[in-house]
Amino acid sequence: MDISHNQTTEQLDGVYQLRSNNQIKGLQTIIRDRQTNRSDFIFYSDRLIRLVIEEALNYLPFQPKTIITPTGSEYQGLEWTQNICGVSIIRAGESMETGLREICQSVRIGKILIQRDEETSLPKLYYVKLPKDIADRYVLLLDPMLATGGSSKCAIKVLLENGVKEENIIFVNLIATMDGIMTVKKTYPKVRIVTSEIDTRLNEQNFIIPGIGDFGDRYFGNI
Repeated sequence: MDISHNQTTEQLDGVYQLRSNNQIKGLQTIIRDRQTNRSDFIFYSDRLIRLVIEEALNYLPFQPKTIITPTGSEYQGLEWTQNICGVSIIRAGESMETGLREICQSVRIGKILIQRDEETSLPKLYYVKLPKDIADRYVLLLDPMLATGGSSKCAIKVLLENGVKEENIIFVNLIATMDGIMTVKKTYPKVRIVTSEIDTRLNEQNFIIPGIGDFGDRYFGNI
């Protein structure tokens, strides 16, 4: 896949951005503001998380299903054709688990811990706990930020090694960069990415600009 920095999400196969509207922009404004207190940051982040997860569910496979309503009438509806699970990239990704559970009752959730190696500056895998039947499920990979894409690629590799099909992975985040999107899609073109907004660039320290700061610290309170 040949991806350029000038491409938009509409031109990238399998990359989906929430349609911008006043609500989305308003939520982004609140959570990005450095003056926003932790309570408000959590509340409005949770709202945005729920919206982006609901959008991601649109890309799961459905099949027709006919049911009978209380009036005795037929309704031509839809149902999911395959079970799902969530996998959060610790620790910021854990902020998205509640939103997923609120939408999908009794959903199974796995966890992957990846940290940057101080000597090599490369992502290093430290911990994996996944549902035993994850290979038979669609996976919503959860991490609020997609910056360089290094940790995301590492997590996707773990999922593939545990039998998950590449096309069954949907990476859900709140803010992405085109650099991160390019990195993931070049290596894993069948993985779909769902985000709420794409930022312009990374700085020399690989922080997203304009960004949001450290999402995990702001959400969990360790600043």
